[in-house]
Amino acid sequence: METLTTSLARLRFDNRFTRELPADPLHGGTTRPVNRAAYSRVQPLAVPAPQIIAWSPEVSAQLGLDDDVWTSDEAAEVFSGTRLLPGSDPHAANYGGHQFGQWAGQLGDGRAIALGEVVDRDGNHQTLQLKGAGPTPYSRRADGLAVLRSSIREFLCSEAMHHLGVPTTRALSLALTGNQVMRDMLYDGNPRLEPGAVVCRVAPSFIRFGNFQLFAARNEIEELRLLADFTIRHHFAHLLPAGAPAAPVAEGEAGLGPDVYAAWFAEVCHLSAAMVVEWMRVGFVHGVMNTDNMSIHGLTIDYGPYGWLDDYNPEWTPNTTDAAGRRYRFGHQPAVVQWNLLQLANAVYPLVGEAAPLEEALNGFGDDYTGRYRGMLRAKLGLVTDRGDDDDPLLHGLLEVLGATETDMTIFHRRLGELTVADLTRLGADPGALSAPEALGDAWYDPGTVAAEARAAAAAWLADYAQRLADEARPDDERRAAMERVNPRYVLRNYLAQEAIDAAEQGDTTLIGTLAEVLRRPYDTQPGRERFEAKRPDWARNRPGCSMLSCSS
Repeated sequence: METLTTSLARLRFDNRFTRELPADPLHGGTTRPVNRAAYSRVQPLAVPAPQIIAWSPEVSAQLGLDDDVWTSDEAAEVFSGTRLLPGSDPHAANYGGHQFGQWAGQLGDGRAIALGEVVDRDGNHQTLQLKGAGPTPYSRRADGLAVLRSSIREFLCSEAMHHLGVPTTRALSLALTGNQVMRDMLYDGNPRLEPGAVVCRVAPSFIRFGNFQLFAARNEIEELRLLADFTIRHHFAHLLPAGAPAAPVAEGEAGLGPDVYAAWFAEVCHLSAAMVVEWMRVGFVHGVMNTDNMSIHGLTIDYGPYGWLDDYNPEWTPNTTDAAGRRYRFGHQPAVVQWNLLQLANAVYPLVGEAAPLEEALNGFGDDYTGRYRGMLRAKLGLVTDRGDDDDPLLHGLLEVLGATETDMTIFHRRLGELTVADLTRLGADPGALSAPEALGDAWYDPGTVAAEARAAAAAWLADYAQRLADEARPDDERRAAMERVNPRYVLRNYLAQEAIDAAEQGDTTLIGTLAEVLRRPYDTQPGRERFEAKRPDWARNRPGCSMLSCSS
């Protein structure tokens, strides 16, 4: 193997997943059922013209890579899958899952190949995974590749979510491959060739609910136990009882025990509640919340047909496949997370041996989510006191105002923070003044068409809100600063991602970098970048990619 001349040579692999868990005895990407195995070893495809077009400086630094590595041929080769690093152990994970509420059996990494686990600058393990690097045993009838369109969306959204403070997997790099990939974007019988690309994703692990589900569904209980022990030992070590063995427990021996498995499940419930509250805070809609797309770390994973709320609409889903049932619509996301957790509970039940602790954790999810959600809404309004159920009229009233007319959720909350208590009191007494840009006019998509009853309801709510703020007597500037810490000015609006895609497909990748830079500081005012905080333009209202997307990539 040719010697590396860049900081890539410093990456140190410690591949615990492939070292400690059962492997598929066959190698290679031929589609097949894979039993009693957590993964299959498979090689990424070499590509004809690899080129890095974007990278995350924060993730790069965390891995100990120098900035100049990204202009090297070595980085392009490694992070496109064309060249393997010493110590890597490329593999695709085996898992199943429920898709749109129906058990789908074996699914697995059909277009993702993990290079292995590296130790970062803080001594933590990070899995490097290439999305779009070629076929695996789990690709079914697909080619295992990805196109530039979906890869740009994944790269930008992974990093945008992190800087918003939302738990997420990360994106290290985005590479062109030089290949052309055939895709039917709308599933309408009109496929076209698109530029191929690969994203390198980074996370402590890519273990999903579906990894446990597949073992349980096949009654592969020993493998289920090995996976649970691995997960807890390496990723939830604080749950280990005193004296628990530091090394993996051998096959056929007793595992960590029912109490530890139950405590781990409860923590996954807790992490999942924290994640989905953050989705609701920033207006993110995942779009395809199948159980195989749920991380046991409580991280947002698999950025496919996601979208951001432009106008506040709890019924909106960005996924064309979900258009009829709207299972994964914005307002239903917390309920879907709980349903998915129920499926995980069913999978780990053989390890726990009784339903009561699992049911307790599932019920705890509901209480945890409700408490966090109320607290999140109070924070978005700049409130410092918790009045319990007495807050409900004000909080529910906020959502009614947002939904009564086409209202940009992101702009609404920023404008609200800019208004003083005196301003809010005045507007509460004068519904006609609400259309001014400095009031709610900027947040309404068409202020001139807002019905009189909607204006009156908004004014009444503002009056109640102003009174609540007056009761708290929090200085306006202090409240505004607090609101600006939780209400972003910039999010990855659907049309902005599509503009970056359109330009990149014509050979201009500048907007990818500009958007990435804007989204690194989503809460700050950035002079000269006002266009990135503007409402969705009318041309984007129904355009594919700006309104709804398919799962095609």
